Amino acid sequence: MQSRNIKNEINEKIHDEILRSNLANFAQQYPLARAKAYANVDSIDELRDELKNMKQYAVNHIEQLADEFESSLEKRGAKVLRAKDGNELKEQLLKICRENNVHNIVKSKSMATEEIKLNDYLQEKGLHIKETDLGEWMLSVAGQHPSHMVMPAIHLNRNQCAHFFSDELKEDIPEDIPYMVQTARRVLRKEFLQADMGISGANFGIAENGAIGLVTNEGNARIVTTIPPIHVIIIGYEKLIPKISDASKIMRLLPRNGTGQRMVSYLTMIDGPTPVIREKDGKMVEENKKLYAILLDNGRLQAAHDPVMKEVYQCVRCASCLNVCPIWSTVGGNVYGHIYSGGIGAILTGLLNGMDEFAQFSDLCIGCRKCTTVCPGEINIPDLIQELRNRRVTQKGLSTPEKIIFQRIMTNRKIFHSLLRAAALGQKPVKSGKFIRNLPLFFAKMTDGRSLPTIASTPFRDRAETLLQQGPKQAKMRIAFFSGCNLDFVFPETGESVVKVLHDVGAEVVYPQQQTCCGKPIIGAGDLATARKLAKQNIEALETAEADYIIVACPTCGETLEKSYQELLADDVVWFKRAQNIAAKIREFSSFIDEMYKKENRMAVVHGSQKITYHDSCHMKRGLGIYKQPRELLNAAGNYDFVEMTNADECCGMAGSFGMKYADLSVQLMDKKLDGIEATGAQTVAVACPSCMIQIGGGLDKKAPQIKVKHIADILAENIVNND
Repeated sequence: MQSRNIKNEINEKIHDEILRSNLANFAQQYPLARAKAYANVDSIDELRDELKNMKQYAVNHIEQLADEFESSLEKRGAKVLRAKDGNELKEQLLKICRENNVHNIVKSKSMATEEIKLNDYLQEKGLHIKETDLGEWMLSVAGQHPSHMVMPAIHLNRNQCAHFFSDELKEDIPEDIPYMVQTARRVLRKEFLQADMGISGANFGIAENGAIGLVTNEGNARIVTTIPPIHVIIIGYEKLIPKISDASKIMRLLPRNGTGQRMVSYLTMIDGPTPVIREKDGKMVEENKKLYAILLDNGRLQAAHDPVMKEVYQCVRCASCLNVCPIWSTVGGNVYGHIYSGGIGAILTGLLNGMDEFAQFSDLCIGCRKCTTVCPGEINIPDLIQELRNRRVTQKGLSTPEKIIFQRIMTNRKIFHSLLRAAALGQKPVKSGKFIRNLPLFFAKMTDGRSLPTIASTPFRDRAETLLQQGPKQAKMRIAFFSGCNLDFVFPETGESVVKVLHDVGAEVVYPQQQTCCGKPIIGAGDLATARKLAKQNIEALETAEADYIIVACPTCGETLEKSYQELLADDVVWFKRAQNIAAKIREFSSFIDEMYKKENRMAVVHGSQKITYHDSCHMKRGLGIYKQPRELLNAAGNYDFVEMTNADECCGMAGSFGMKYADLSVQLMDKKLDGIEATGAQTVAVACPSCMIQIGGGLDKKAPQIKVKHIADILAENIVNND
């Protein structure tokens, strides 16, 4: 394994104007093209469910399907081999080449062959191999690897392509796309006619009849599989499907998700050797092609029998998850990837190439869950990445700093909170109002492009006792407030707003002082044992409140308390039941208030003098499924006129510790969000997540200080004051 410096790679790519322009244009165009392709579909979810169910059946019967596929294809005259790993496949293929006197090979795009570095191996053995996919061909000339599973050279522009063409062909090639395509046809035609063997991958392999399907837009795969006298199919076990009819389940989704087409230009089906007419001893004779298929394992069968990771078999390699990923769209797949790129690439890397390779870039997934909204196989990519992180921590352990912070500090509430109070005092030399705008020495990068919030001199927990006494005399309900770290120590005034609004709807509010960090940062790092300790501490603290509801004004905390605690404690019958009881009482602040206001008929739309827009937190919209209610509340807020933001649900780039570890990349995502906010003309941007307040507020402080960021609780509290 070659160690990578991911931060240096990120720095290089965020300063690559060509890459950034190409990816930005594609990220803007793709959602529109995909939506247009699905315009005539009654229910996308039904199609996704059908595909998921079929692929789940396939993985649960994978050996049976492999046997059936082999038997079906061999009955039609093909030879089927199985390779346990890349080395065995290479040896099998080389033997086929030697037995058939193969010297020249043409190849259509195959990520499985990229995975095992097949081209390098064959060239080392003295064989001539040529990629015929236009993008793959250019990348091979440039000495690069694909950055996308469907569009491998998406990161290049026409100038770069012309340069690579010119270098390869030793002639001046103009920056004219049609001319370059015609040139490629001219050059590759010779390769096709001289080839002794064609190698292809497969988009699917049908067990019922042994047929494979190839989905392309260039047509090169059809030539690779027909002209040469020998065709070798390299197919991973995950591509096997049961029946012919199941191919339609893939084809209704793959083109639409992959390239925004209702149908691709070429769908080629191959179910055995076909007769070809060739010149032999001066005569034209008819003879059958030789057809081989090699089923590649390389970790796939182990994944198929893994109760959690087998979900990856639902992938059809459409790469739609990359197309909507904010990280891939910023730095590309050559940074965010190994062989396969993006979030799904991280998972495949861990399963097929090893956990050490996975660990080098797995934390680039920010958990925004945008990928889950488009994946045709409904794969929960962030959760599978998290599972692999958990397993790596189990195998390798945590770093020493992580052990100290997680296991000795964060599990001891008194020490943890004492350190936060000490930090509030220690920040005074660099504090400027409510922000830290510049940090010295090697900390400077953290405030490059954004300010950081200060830690409050008086946390919410020290204000709570006096504040909670101001509640209604005749309470309608008893509510426990779980503040989380940010509303406690960074934004205590927002915590006060939460309580004020809850009082306004007739709630008695209590604040369990024994509560501590929800544990999400520790869960994200993969230290589940420590996360369980925190979960139990918080469950005990919240149980003492004996509340009707538990209100959270941080969606990350809400998702952790409601969902993650049950997952963490699933193996402990007693604690799991206690976690369930707590989860049943958890309510996110804005959705709860929206419900209360509707009961009190306080949701009439009111237009104010100031424009306000709203940013969707990733955990809020795609974690908790809450996005309508905050907008309804803002439309009813008397001082504001609500304006919708373009791409309101794009991640702001904070993503917990990601925002500090990858500060440069975090700021890039933040800048896109700030552009969207400014484009609305709003004087205020509302959020429902304190982490987003940190990120967006820090960016606005540096770049647009006239725009303010406010938690929705603060806005509602203002309205209460105005009503008074």
